[in-house]
Amino acid sequence: MDELQKIKKKETITVENLWQVIESHQGETFLTVKHLPFTYTIKGGELFTDRKRKSITRSTFEKAYIRVQEKPESITGPKTLNVFGAPYIWALFLAFDVVEEKKKKN
Repeated sequence: MDELQKIKKKETITVENLWQVIESHQGETFLTVKHLPFTYTIKGGELFTDRKRKSITRSTFEKAYIRVQEKPESITGPKTLNVFGAPYIWALFLAFDVVEEKKKKN
């Protein structure tokens, strides 16, 4: 069982521990919805991906998390998060089971 699976099995992610979970997975490879691979590093309260120059702040992740918790039915993908860095936030939320991938209707 890899480290990510252990996190999913033993710990419920809350707004209080979200940043700690994100910090613990820096350097791992994740995929955006468009299947673009990325890794990230944390410096203080900022996340830097290897694909962008601008950082995504801890408060942006917390804002997105709260939106998902308040209106889970209306948050269906990165664009609906309506925050900077949404593709990367969404990818991490999927990996950490904060959100579920929606199946497309035929």
